[in-house]
Amino acid sequence: MAQKDVGNKIPIYKLKTTNEVMNYYDEWGLENKYDQDMAEWNYTGPKETVEVFKKYSKNKNAKIYDAGCGTGLVGVELKKFGYHYFDGADLSQKLLDLVPKNLYQNLSKIDLNKNININDNNYDAVMCVGTFTFGHVKPPALDEFIRITKNQGLICFTINEGIYEEYGFDKKIEELKNKNKWKEIKFFKSNYIASKGVNAWLGLYKIIK
Repeated sequence: MAQKDVGNKIPIYKLKTTNEVMNYYDEWGLENKYDQDMAEWNYTGPKETVEVFKKYSKNKNAKIYDAGCGTGLVGVELKKFGYHYFDGADLSQKLLDLVPKNLYQNLSKIDLNKNININDNNYDAVMCVGTFTFGHVKPPALDEFIRITKNQGLICFTINEGIYEEYGFDKKIEELKNKNKWKEIKFFKSNYIASKGVNAWLGLYKIIK
């Protein structure tokens, strides 16, 4: 679905710059409107992604990085299945302020289109749900996710189907496979936000170092 079409259903998809996106999310977080909309739209991205992740990550002590964590929807799902150590990062401080207390070990406000200030091989897994979409985070972020993930660790993510080829995610994923940076475990189209007719690719990859 083209940006102009999907933008009529979800306004934030019309935005193109980092500042526009950050300001929109900051306003969206007021009076918890963001979480209310996600529930109303039946946004299944976090639940679907964690359901896939848990089948291949049996270590409940895994150290997980939730990139683009928003209000903590992925963290809530991780906690349901017994995972207890995860850090979160997001562009919007207003959304981070809405994360349930004590859900994450650490929270940070960052732009995922820039280098992440985290040591190499620091995490057992990276989750990135709802962040690879129109006007948001671009394919080079995958290099950073691989850098901060340990050998044999997992990266689990969604990519809005509308940007998969337009932003070059298809080429980036293939490049990383060809360079033996990771191995594909799962890659399929998920419902994502079915009520809005928005689908996403859901991928799970094992890191090779």
